Amino acid sequence: MWKQFLSKLPRKSSKSDASWGSAHSHLSNNGTASANGNPIQRTSSGNVVSSRSATVKRTASAIFPSSVVTSIEPLLLFKDVPNSEKHNLFISKMKLCCVVFDFSDPNKNCAEKDMKRQALLDLVDYVDAGTSKFTEPMISASCKMFAINLFRTFPPNTRSSTGGGEAEEEEPMFDPAWSHLQLVYDLLLKFIESSSLDAKIGKKYVDHSFIARLLELFDSEDPREKDCLKTILHRIYGKFMVHRPFIRKAVSNIFYRFVFETDRHNGIAELLEVFGSVISGFALPLKEEHKIFLWRALIPLHKPKALGVYLQQLTYCVTQFIEKEPMLASSVIKGLLRYWPVTNSQKEVMFMSELEEVLESTSPAELQKCVIPLFQRIGFCINSSHFQVAERALLMWNNDHVTSLVSQNQQAIMPLILPALERNIRSHWNQAVLNLTENVKKMLSEMNEELFTSCKMRFEDEEEKRVAVEEQRRMIWERLETTAAFQPVTSNTAVLVIPAITPPIAAVLG
Repeated sequence: MWKQFLSKLPRKSSKSDASWGSAHSHLSNNGTASANGNPIQRTSSGNVVSSRSATVKRTASAIFPSSVVTSIEPLLLFKDVPNSEKHNLFISKMKLCCVVFDFSDPNKNCAEKDMKRQALLDLVDYVDAGTSKFTEPMISASCKMFAINLFRTFPPNTRSSTGGGEAEEEEPMFDPAWSHLQLVYDLLLKFIESSSLDAKIGKKYVDHSFIARLLELFDSEDPREKDCLKTILHRIYGKFMVHRPFIRKAVSNIFYRFVFETDRHNGIAELLEVFGSVISGFALPLKEEHKIFLWRALIPLHKPKALGVYLQQLTYCVTQFIEKEPMLASSVIKGLLRYWPVTNSQKEVMFMSELEEVLESTSPAELQKCVIPLFQRIGFCINSSHFQVAERALLMWNNDHVTSLVSQNQQAIMPLILPALERNIRSHWNQAVLNLTENVKKMLSEMNEELFTSCKMRFEDEEEKRVAVEEQRRMIWERLETTAAFQPVTSNTAVLVIPAITPPIAAVLG
């Protein structure tokens, strides 16, 4: 089995070269050998690589495909071989690291796991040093090793989805194989960042399939893995310009599936964090493709219940678009109004927070395009019986930019907001809301006293008419009930039935 594994490692094309099996024998008998079985020359200091006098064959009992050998011997370190042999040793180590172990039992294959860990550490140091350009075989072997170790299927997510931040935050789940996965991620990051990697060659192996499977890993429940993935994705986006449209499309598809199908994904916040940086780098004027991404991918992300998990990152992405192109502000506000929650008070508070940030980047001209529906919604929020919603709506008026927008559009806004304030003062139950209502009312009065008085008188007239209409309706119903009580019952006559209490029940109630 040992010779079968070693035979899979690379060797020189010369027919006189010995196989890895004979190299192992040569290493044991003669004391020095290169990674491909050839003798290693002495260094200038006269040192030679000492052989391992007693190499014990260890059997890895982890679950492998039948074609993968289950025995591992540690390879030489890069510092112990001449430069001419380092490329071959790099490929050998990559092939050795393709063996994947079972970490469900921490006491299983400890020696083999440690050998692989040492090999990964040596590879990380070598790639970080960046001493020479990566050849195509090295890039191919690297991407194969990354794929074998990282790309895997996650078990079904059995956790219940959160209701927009109302439930307590669940404990994160950690992958037991992280001791190896972390090194593989570190190696992948340094590999992508390395100046030794030629993007023209690398794009053939870091291709669409590789990127698509990498994006699937964002559904991991391990926060450490998602933190590594977002950095790696950002570096790939920066290095391989040819793949940028594909990455944007693939991430959009993840958002579509999350919003309209599954309503469950563990990596939306991390993907949005990456795209916050991507959006800030968009050139002006914005391409139509980027605007479509805003309208079709980002705005619908306000729909899911789990909005609270990624609200901060989503708000940053949206405001980045508005800062790039201020004319998008009215479209964003209309999108928020479209997905405004009507039964979830926690989400409503979140929407108010995001709306305030959006308004800070909105010009008066853009506000005029949506001022009526926007402040109608704010008026409804001010009258909300949920005190947090009403309080958050009233606190928006402490923002200087929002106050400036209101002042410039007071003719349209004050007739919508003053009635809501008056209704709060008359009927709201929460004292903090009442105090804030008085403050906002005073501010509007100082802004334009004549308009304020006019709106207040109009509200009072409308209230009197409303009370009169309600009284008239009540009297009409009373007359109908009285008439129905004395009119003879026929087969086609509608009858108001008043439930009668039977004597025994009446006696008990009495």
